[in-house]
Amino acid sequence: MQEKGSISIHTENIFPIIKKFLYSDHEIFLRELVSNAVDATQKLKSLAQLGEFKGELGELKVKVSVDKEARTITISDRGLGMTGEEIKKYINQIAFSGASEFVEKYKEKDAAAKDQIIGQFGLGFYSAFMVANEVEIFSKSYKEDTEAAHWVCDGSTEFSLETAEKADRGTDVVLHVAEDSDEFLEAARLRTILTKYCKFLPIEIEFEGEVINQTAPIWTKQPSELTDEDYTKFYQELYPFSEAPLFWIHLNVDYPFNLTGILYFPKVKDELQFQRNKIQLYSRQVFITDEVKDVVPEFLMLLHGVIDSPDIPLNVSRSFLQADAAVKKINTYITKKVADKLAELFRKDRMGFEEKWSDIGLFVKYGMLSDEKFYEKAKDFALVQNVGGKFFTLKEYQEFVQANQKDKNDQTVVLYTTDPESQHAFVQAAQDRGYDVLKLDAVLDPHFIGQLEQKLEKTTFKRVDADTVGKLIEKDEQQESVLSDDDKTKLQELYKGAISNEHMHVQVEALSPQDAPVVITLPEFMRRMKDMQRTGGGGGMQMFGSLPDSYTVSVNANHPIAQRVLKAEGEAGSKLARQAYDLALLAQGMLKGEALTAFVKRSADLLATE
Repeated sequence: MQEKGSISIHTENIFPIIKKFLYSDHEIFLRELVSNAVDATQKLKSLAQLGEFKGELGELKVKVSVDKEARTITISDRGLGMTGEEIKKYINQIAFSGASEFVEKYKEKDAAAKDQIIGQFGLGFYSAFMVANEVEIFSKSYKEDTEAAHWVCDGSTEFSLETAEKADRGTDVVLHVAEDSDEFLEAARLRTILTKYCKFLPIEIEFEGEVINQTAPIWTKQPSELTDEDYTKFYQELYPFSEAPLFWIHLNVDYPFNLTGILYFPKVKDELQFQRNKIQLYSRQVFITDEVKDVVPEFLMLLHGVIDSPDIPLNVSRSFLQADAAVKKINTYITKKVADKLAELFRKDRMGFEEKWSDIGLFVKYGMLSDEKFYEKAKDFALVQNVGGKFFTLKEYQEFVQANQKDKNDQTVVLYTTDPESQHAFVQAAQDRGYDVLKLDAVLDPHFIGQLEQKLEKTTFKRVDADTVGKLIEKDEQQESVLSDDDKTKLQELYKGAISNEHMHVQVEALSPQDAPVVITLPEFMRRMKDMQRTGGGGGMQMFGSLPDSYTVSVNANHPIAQRVLKAEGEAGSKLARQAYDLALLAQGMLKGEALTAFVKRSADLLATE
C-alpha cells in the first residue's frame, strides 16, 4: 500500500530557508548523512551487546556511492533501520518540527541569528535538500517481522510512503542531485569531503570499494596502549609536511565533561607569524571545525592536534561553537593540562627542557602574558638565558644577581641585551664591572619584560645600552671628574657644535678612564615604548612609534681624548670631537651613508698626519 501526506508545518518555504540559512557550507550534507548512518550502526551494536538484538551483526560498513549517469548519491548502512511508522515519526514529525521551529523562530531575523540555535535531533537529514531536488529512503528495521519502507520527498512539504522490498536490515538514503549541484557528482569531490569530515569515524566508511577512515584513532585509546612512535606517526598523518613535534599531551577526561584528544607542541621557533587553525575539533569522531578559539586558550592556538568532545555545544549546522560554561571549563582544563605537562618535563629532565626552550619559550611567554593562572604555574619553569648560555628560572636569576646588581634604592637591576653582537661593547662594559647580562631577543620579550617588572618585587630591567655603565646600576659612590666645571661646559659646547644634531643631547660625565671616550645611549623608557609599539603595544603606544629617537651622548670627562679636544687649536678640536662621536656611532651600528664615508676619509687623513 502507498500513503501520501503532507508534513504538518506552518510554512511552505521551509526548504529554501534551510538551504539558505541553516547550513553555511553545502558540502556538509555528506557529513550529516554519513554521521546518521554511523549512529544507526553504533546503536545496533549497543543493542547486540545488551542482548536486545540476537541476530548476526555481520559486516557493519557504511557505503557511499555515486552514479553520475543516474545523478544519484547513495548512503547505505546496515544499522537499526526504520519501519514506515518510525520514518513518519523521526523524519516527518520530529525532524520537520525541529526545522519548522527553526524557521518560525528565525525567518524574520538577521541571518546571524542562526548561530544561536542548538542542534536538534534529525535536522541533519534535511541538509540533503541543499544538493538534492528529491530524496528517497529505503529502510528495513532490525526488528523481526517488519516490512521495509520506501519514503520519497521532492523538497516540498509533500511526501509519499509505501512498503518496499529490501532483503537486508538498514537504511539507504538516495539523493537525486539538483542541476546546480553537479560538483557533488564528481567522485573526487566526494572523496575530499569524506576524507575531511569522516576520516576518523568509528564505523568503516567505504567509497569506491575502499575504506577511507581509521575507526580507532589514537586519541580514543589509553595512553598506556601507545608508544612514542604511535604519536609521531599520527602527527605525520595530520600534518604530512611538518617537522616532528617536540612533545605532546594526551587529553582524557570524563568528568565534569567528556574530552579526549592529543595536543602537539610543534617547532615554531620565535615567530609570531605562525599558522593558526591547526587544531581540529571533533564530536564523537566527526570533524566539526578547525576554528577552536573558544575551546582552546588564545596562547595555545599555536599548538597542533585534535580535540574530541560531545559536550561542546554547536549550533544546528555545527559550524559555530557557543561560549557557554562547558566551553569555559574545557578551556580552563586544557590550560591546566598544558601547564602541568610543562612543569613535569622541567622537573623530570631539566637539561632536555632547556634544549627545547628556544621552541617552547614562545608558548610559555605568550601564556604568561595572556593568562594569570598560567603565569602562576609557569613562573616556576619559565627560563631566562644569559649571554654565556646559562639558563635560570626567574627565582634562580634573582638570587644570582641580587648581591652585585642592587642599586642605591635597593632595587635589583636586571641587565639585558637584545642583540649580543651589535651591543657587544655595552655587554663587555657591564661584564667588566662584574655584572651579568641576559639575552632577551625574542619577539615577545618587550612585553615579557614589562610583566616581570610588575610581578617581581623590587626588580627593574635595563638594556645594556640604555645608559653609561656607571648609571645602569647607580651606586652611592661617584666617580670624580678631572675637569673643572668651566672645562666641562667648554667640552660640552665643542661636542654640540661638532655633532650639530638636535636629537643628540650632549652631557659630560665622569666615567672611568678605561671607558669609551663617547657613549651614545637611547633611554630605556623611550626605547621600550617604541619596541612595544612595534610589536603591538596598543593605541596608546602609537605616539612613541612616530617620535624621532632622542639619544644621550655621554662625553667621558676622564678619558685622555677630552683633554686633547680642549687643548686643540682652531678646527682641530672640533674634528677630534667629531671623530670620537663617529666612533661611538660606529660602535652602535649607527654610522651610515655619507657620514660613514666622511669618517673613513677623516680617519685616513688623521693617520697620514700622525
